[in-house]
Amino acid sequence: MLYGELRREVCAANQELPRNGLVVWTGGNVSGIVRSAGHVVIKPSGVLFDQLSPENMVVVDLEGEVVEGDLKPSVDVAIHAYVYRHRPDVGGICHTHAPYSTSFALLGQPIPAALTPIAHLLGRDVPCTGYVRPASVETGKAIVETIGDGMAVLVHRHGPFTMGATPTDAVKVAAYLEEAARTTHYAMLRGAVTALPAEEVERSYRFYHAEYGQKKR
Repeated sequence: MLYGELRREVCAANQELPRNGLVVWTGGNVSGIVRSAGHVVIKPSGVLFDQLSPENMVVVDLEGEVVEGDLKPSVDVAIHAYVYRHRPDVGGICHTHAPYSTSFALLGQPIPAALTPIAHLLGRDVPCTGYVRPASVETGKAIVETIGDGMAVLVHRHGPFTMGATPTDAVKVAAYLEEAARTTHYAMLRGAVTALPAEEVERSYRFYHAEYGQKKR
């Protein structure tokens, strides 16, 4: 069976989605890529998260065609494949319908870099695409056109897509994004929310990525 280690990571990353309140039932998906082979490991379509296993992850090529697996891949496979083809820096993609993030997507509104978690992790506002047909390559195109070199985007009336160097990193961004969206939503009930100054967003981003956590000496 191909890519045992990545299968295990993608399976575990998918199972983090319900644990973090980012999905319900079978919605949402996480994938990871083997760049050297041009293969993507992705969640199967319509399978409950507690029934996922490394063995039932599906391997597809960069056109979304199944390479290995007995189950149908996520209906969003064309989106993942398109993003991987156009963003060679991305190693993992996460899509959720997390309610607070998706409430901004429903209104076609960006999530401003008003809180330090967004400034630290992403270094910019989280933009929103126009409306596109779900589960289609058009969604992938809209994501790439809107996100630039960022790592998080909202798809209008659909939900967030987040990215990272690994599948685990992509889920981490999704979890922090939802926390920031929830707090921003609550603050908007009480008053106007403004983004941090651009220079402070940039400083926060540089600081976090240089100093946070345990760095190798």
